[in-house]
Amino acid sequence: MALKANLRKEYSVRRRLFSAEQIDMASDRIADRFFAEYAPQPGQTVHTFLPIRQHQEINTWRLVERLWQLQVQVAVPVANPADLSMTHFLISPDTQFREAAWGIPEPVNALPIPESAIDLVLVPLLAFDLQGHRVGYGKGFYDRFLALLPKVSQKLGLSLEPPVDLIDDVHVNDLALDAVITPEQIWTFHPHDTDAPGGESR
Repeated sequence: MALKANLRKEYSVRRRLFSAEQIDMASDRIADRFFAEYAPQPGQTVHTFLPIRQHQEINTWRLVERLWQLQVQVAVPVANPADLSMTHFLISPDTQFREAAWGIPEPVNALPIPESAIDLVLVPLLAFDLQGHRVGYGKGFYDRFLALLPKVSQKLGLSLEPPVDLIDDVHVNDLALDAVITPEQIWTFHPHDTDAPGGESR
């Protein structure tokens, strides 16, 4: 069985095998696919995680810089460990950052933004399956956040690796992603269409 805890452990180990150069190359390819398929309009707001470099995460700074060039607003999360919630802040090229808990870059003195103003979210993950369900780090921050978004907001996962067939212990309240972008392709899902296949590649 492909259980979240086992996948989290396995894919954390697999990720540590990527070199910094491989991460950067994969990040560029993911960014190219994102802008080819999902390029937002000027004035829209894209929410993204910022990379924890020691976790070998996708370098989303490459996406952020291109979003700024398109006059797209960029929001990032700040985690609140006490209640496992997140607040969200707009960032610009002038924003100052500090390294917070878990090595996450957090903005200093940035402007807060509500979930209702977010058009698209780039979601971190360790693994995902053909139904669009993800395995994160296990704290539940993103599960709570995604449930607060407007239904029209797009939820796009970013992954270094292709999907597993099925995550066996998906919770009834787990929200499926709309798509996941990998360096090789985009996997799209239809969480609201029970007759559609779980995932397709393009």
